[in-house]
Amino acid sequence: MPVILNADSRRTETPNAVMTTLASPTQGGSRQSVWRVDMTPGAAGPLHAFDTDQVWTVLDGGARINLADETVTVTSGDTVIMPADAQRQVFADDTHGMTAIVCAPASTRVYKSAPEAGVPACATLDGGKILPNWIA
Repeated sequence: MPVILNADSRRTETPNAVMTTLASPTQGGSRQSVWRVDMTPGAAGPLHAFDTDQVWTVLDGGARINLADETVTVTSGDTVIMPADAQRQVFADDTHGMTAIVCAPASTRVYKSAPEAGVPACATLDGGKILPNWIA
């Protein structure tokens, strides 16, 4: 039975958050990926999309999430289901930041969304999808 010790969790730092891989294909052999997102107060993630559904549960703090054509505000204990191919951007609470647990299929790939006029939402502008380190 695979057990991933906290000391063995993989941390990936980006300009807007720290992702800590809790389980993935390369960390425990799982077909699902589970990771923790820690965003500092006022941090803003990039405008992007994933090609599979994701489930986010806020553990601490809160965030404003622009998801497709809707904006929601979430706080500790709230869960958001982010559908595949929905353009999204996460803005951490200005005072408390946000900590969340996220799960998605290990096949999940991220791609840049297209905010420019005349380009369909979530069109791939960079020529491909990327497997983030925290999902691998």
